[in-house]
Amino acid sequence: MRAAVIEAPGKVTVTTVPDPTPGPREVVVDVAACGLCGTDLHILQGEFAPTLPVVPGHEFAGEVVGLGSEVTELALGDRVAVDPSLYCNECRYCRAGRNNLCDRWRAIGVTVAGGAAEYAVAPVANCVRLPDHVGVQDAALIEPLSCAVRGYDVLNSRLGSHVLIYGSGTMGLMMLELAKRTGAASVDVVDVNAERLATAEKLGCSQAALSADALGRPSGWDVVVDATGNAAAIQGGLDRVAKAGTFLQFGVSDYATTATISPYRIYNQEITVTGSMAVLHSYERAAELFATGVLDPQVFISHRLPLTQYPQALDQFAADQGRKIVVLP
Repeated sequence: MRAAVIEAPGKVTVTTVPDPTPGPREVVVDVAACGLCGTDLHILQGEFAPTLPVVPGHEFAGEVVGLGSEVTELALGDRVAVDPSLYCNECRYCRAGRNNLCDRWRAIGVTVAGGAAEYAVAPVANCVRLPDHVGVQDAALIEPLSCAVRGYDVLNSRLGSHVLIYGSGTMGLMMLELAKRTGAASVDVVDVNAERLATAEKLGCSQAALSADALGRPSGWDVVVDATGNAAAIQGGLDRVAKAGTFLQFGVSDYATTATISPYRIYNQEITVTGSMAVLHSYERAAELFATGVLDPQVFISHRLPLTQYPQALDQFAADQGRKIVVLP
């Protein structure tokens, strides 16, 4: 089969690899669409400690075309979206229900072969069957949506909160859509990319600006979300949390990224600084939300490219061009 392969840091090719074979409790998925994500760039940079070479692609959906000998929950032809998370279920964090912090954390498309290929293998437990009205090529959006759902689990946001989101890429826009659904009094968005800000306005944000200084809330915001991973955005967000507010680090930063905090201000103003990592008990809920139309795929997916253009798609993503980019194997 054809697959994209990250062979070494900075090197990605589209080549021929062996067809996958399912284990007893696994299925083979004929991949319909696979989304690109900042994690893919980190893998390309040699971060996240993956064993290279690896077939990337942790956001994907498709049709079941192969069944392991012990699979009874799915049938050939079922259309599924795949949760990429792979946990040991043995370490302290798994036993405490914090599987996303698993000491032996792995993921399809990160540490083992993923969906940037014609076919991919997944445990049957990781597959969510799609309703008939959900387009399988659109369902690659479910995985990033599940990360956003996890973010709001961490926030425990109160009704009537004023929310500021840094970044109007795919993840920032998903956080915008969920903020509206969780009863925010206002949701403002900041981005240095005017074209992306226009999409935030289209989706109904309260205000959109190139800088938070232009938004006119000197007392700050109850909830500030960084969806960029950018040091300047993170610093700006930390400085704009209101008293008793919460800052959520949601964007994925480079390992070397740093920001400065004032411990006295955190103490004196009872500010919470927290993070949200990947998926935790949120994939099935994201799939159900997606089926209700919480996201418009025609807005969120800006480019659909053939698998043969995977290296170019990564370059485009790295250049902040478009919103969600998916490849179609």
